[in-house]
This record gives sequence, C-alpha cells and structure tokens, in this order.
Amino acid sequence: MDKRERIIAVFGSGKAVKGSEKYGIAYEIGRSLAENGYILANGGYGGTMLAGAEGAASVGGEVVGVTCTSFGRNGPNEYVTREIKTNSLDERVGKLIELADGYIVLSGGTGTLLELANVWELKNKGFFETDKPIIIVGEFWEELVRLVGSEDERCIKHIEKVGSATEAIEILKRYFGNNN
Repeated sequence: MDKRERIIAVFGSGKAVKGSEKYGIAYEIGRSLAENGYILANGGYGGTMLAGAEGAASVGGEVVGVTCTSFGRNGPNEYVTREIKTNSLDERVGKLIELADGYIVLSGGTGTLLELANVWELKNKGFFETDKPIIIVGEFWEELVRLVGSEDERCIKHIEKVGSATEAIEILKRYFGNNN
C-alpha cells in the first residue's frame, strides 16, 4: 500500500460517560490510532466521540469531527482539530464513510447501528473502490453479526472482531502496513 495519511472512522455511543468502560475503550482506540499515524474521524460530539478525540489529542493526533447542523448543537468537542459540517444525518454518515479508509465500530445505539449497517452493506456489495476494514471491538455486535450471517454467511467475512485497541491496530497494519 502507498504511504499516505489514513483516516479511520470510529463509530460508537454518544452516551458513554467519562470513567465508564465504554469511554475508556474509545479513549484507548483514539490514542492508539494517533500513536500509529492514523487520523481519527468521528461525529465530533460527546460520548465515545469525545473519548476517542481526547485519546488522539493526548498524543498530538489529528481529529476530524463530522458534525450535523440539524442536531442544533453548538459545535464539536474541544479536541476536534478539523470540523466538517453537514446538514443532515444521511449526509453526515455519508461523509464519514467517504472520508475513511477503514472503520472501527464500538458498542452503541441506533446511530451506531446505522453506521455499521451502511459500511457493512457497501463492503458486502462491493461498492468500495478499495478494501476497507470493518473492525468491531468487543462483544456488543456479535449476536447481530451471527443473526445476519445466518441469512447471508458470505457477509460475515467482511467483519473483523477484536477485543482491544492493540488488536484493532494490528488489523489496520495488515491492511495498510506501518502508517508511521
């Protein structure tokens, strides 16, 4: 693979609070991405988005926050280094998917499910011009993956399951080589 800046979109819950396990995992993912030369992209607000951005910022990493004006929020969290404003949820998800070279999916609600389903279907149907990894961290989505796989067993090969930030980085290195 060519040596260039790689953007990794991280999807997860906007409800994770500082001090929680979810927040800690997202922080570690953000820090590990930045330490390994990746740019973090996420929705730019709170929860795991804040945690990942804080983790990346703690080691001088770049954070792209794709925000949505229809949410009526004041702006991105303080760790976002570049904001991209969108006007709708569909535009926001589409921009995150377009920007990213790979995707890491943490536990989350319907918004995270929307993001996961979108990238999974695009990869499953061969719409990406290049092979983009989809990495699920933890056990949260495992039952969904099994359920969908019972209908279409081929689609399971598009999902990588890991238990830690270190394992996620190893998969990214397998796809892209050493990004430092």
